[in-house]
Amino acid sequence: MADELNTETAGATPAAKPARRESVFHRLYVGTGAFDIVGKRKRWYVFFAVLVLVCLASIGIKGFNLGIEFEGGTQIQMPAQGANGPITADDAKRAFADALGEQAESAQTVGVGNAATVQLRSSTLDADQVGKVKQSLFDELKPLGSNGQPSAQAISDSAVSASWGQEISRQALIALGVFMVLVTVFLAIYFERWMAITALIALVHDILVTAGIYSLVGFEVTPATVIGLLTILGFSLYDTVVVFDKVKENTRGILGLTRRTYGETANLALNQTLMRSINTSVIALLPVLGLLIVGYILLGSGTLQDLALVQLTGMLAGVLSSLFLATPLLVDLKMRDPKYKQQAERVRARRANQARKAAERDADFDAADDEALDAELRKEKAYAAAASVPARTPKAQPRRGRPSGKRKR
Repeated sequence: MADELNTETAGATPAAKPARRESVFHRLYVGTGAFDIVGKRKRWYVFFAVLVLVCLASIGIKGFNLGIEFEGGTQIQMPAQGANGPITADDAKRAFADALGEQAESAQTVGVGNAATVQLRSSTLDADQVGKVKQSLFDELKPLGSNGQPSAQAISDSAVSASWGQEISRQALIALGVFMVLVTVFLAIYFERWMAITALIALVHDILVTAGIYSLVGFEVTPATVIGLLTILGFSLYDTVVVFDKVKENTRGILGLTRRTYGETANLALNQTLMRSINTSVIALLPVLGLLIVGYILLGSGTLQDLALVQLTGMLAGVLSSLFLATPLLVDLKMRDPKYKQQAERVRARRANQARKAAERDADFDAADDEALDAELRKEKAYAAAASVPARTPKAQPRRGRPSGKRKR
């Protein structure tokens, strides 16, 4: 990597000036291994361990804010325009409390403009309770019907059974299990066993972190959330596979080489794919952000918002795990193999030998002879400049004119 190359060439020009420090963006673009991600993997392990523990604690203690599709209940909906002006979610909750003497579990405005509606969700209500709530809403808020006049028919209700959400969850778990089995088989065949294991660990991390953030923030879990969670699995694995493919390419035949260790070669592969991973992630996140803005600002809380939230959270977790967790973990697992340990010892022995030879050359160097050294450096610069300047005497150009009629021999 960059430090190794500098060590190997340090003895050639002992009095040379240190190279100018390159910018972060330049190092990202060239991908020469300037970012030591694998070498600092213990820091990343601590970060991910703390993150996963916090998420697990939140899931176990706080739980999830399950939507009506999972818990069951009654949903009452009416237009957000009333005879006395716009109807807010707080207005609807007050009318609900006046009717039953208890608060609704949730109230939200969905949509914008004339299509905006107010939705109330509560535990399961019987027919008499639903009638009291609808009458209270009409008496206090007078929602407008399609003809522009206050109408009790504009208030609708629906009962949702918890079995529907449970069935969706069961099918999602089955799909997740089948997906992970197929992915494990594919990765084990295309790559190797340790790569398949680390890719699955990163995938489980993404699922836990996404679920934990939903629990921490209190986002409502709906069927759209479950669907969105399944969609992020492919993105997470895609980024990991891209990095692993480069690691596989760089480490081919490494056991017979002594230039870099397996960890250094894997770190170089990470740097070479780092810019691509960032570009891919940004391009993928932009439409998700657009979906979130449209779902939240323009259309209000709803299915689009739920889908965008889980995709945004899962994609960010996937990028972090594919870059800072999967490859470092792969290096630790591979270095348990005696063959890779022996190769790392040969690399260190070669470098120690080179350092010893460089020290011997430095011992023979006369540092007091500054004038001779400066003269040699100026001569080298003059040679380099002359090599890059075109010749002063241009080549003779062939004469142009009328043909003489003589044939060249």
